[in-house]
Order: sequence, then structure tokens, then C-alpha cells
Amino acid sequence: QVQLQESGPGLVKPSQTLSLTCTVSGGSITTKYYYWTWIRQPPGKGLEWMGAIAYSGSTYYSPSLKSRTSISRDTSKNQFTLQLSSVTPEDTAVYYCARALKVATTVYDYRGQGTQVTVSS
Repeated sequence: QVQLQESGPGLVKPSQTLSLTCTVSGGSITTKYYYWTWIRQPPGKGLEWMGAIAYSGSTYYSPSLKSRTSISRDTSKNQFTLQLSSVTPEDTAVYYCARALKVATTVYDYRGQGTQVTVSS
């Protein structure tokens, strides 16, 4: 059973960088052919795919967020990390990490419980 757990600050000030870590247990983030994914859901809106890091280490980003997003990993800790720079209140959302078989999809087989991030001064 694969488990994912998001961690990071719940409150970020505008213009700062949001940083979240996903810790994975029960499976390796280097296992073919999975994509370790970040998804978010703003209040009252649907799921938005933000980006992913593949089992190989390749990264993929949503075109709308690409200029502000960076995803990296630490294979020794079986973790992957999201950084979103220059945040605004529109980045307020529940952020999820998930495991998917494809890029640019909000369809996954395992997902973390989510973490609320609020952007406010």
C-alpha cells in the first residue's frame, strides 16, 4: 500500500515562495513508470494539475504555472518537493501530492490527504 503525506507551511505571504514536501512510503519514487504529481484545488473550483516528476527524474509543468514552479526529489528520503514562487491569494488552495501513470492528468491511484495553503499577509 503506497502512502503519500504532504508537509509544509499552511500560511504563506504574498510574493513569497510556497514549498511543500511529499513523503512517500510503501513504494519507491524511482519505480517505473510512475509520475509523482502535484495537484491543487482552490476553494470552490476543480482539481488543477500543476506538475510532476517522473520515476526517471524528468520534470513536467503546467504551462500556466511553469514560470513559477519547480519540482525536485530526494531519492534517499523518498520525497519530492514543490516550490511555487511569487504566490498571490489566487494560489490559496488545498495542495495534494499523488501518484499517476500519465503526465498532465488529475487521475491517480494514490493521493495524500492534502494540505491547506493560504496566501495572505
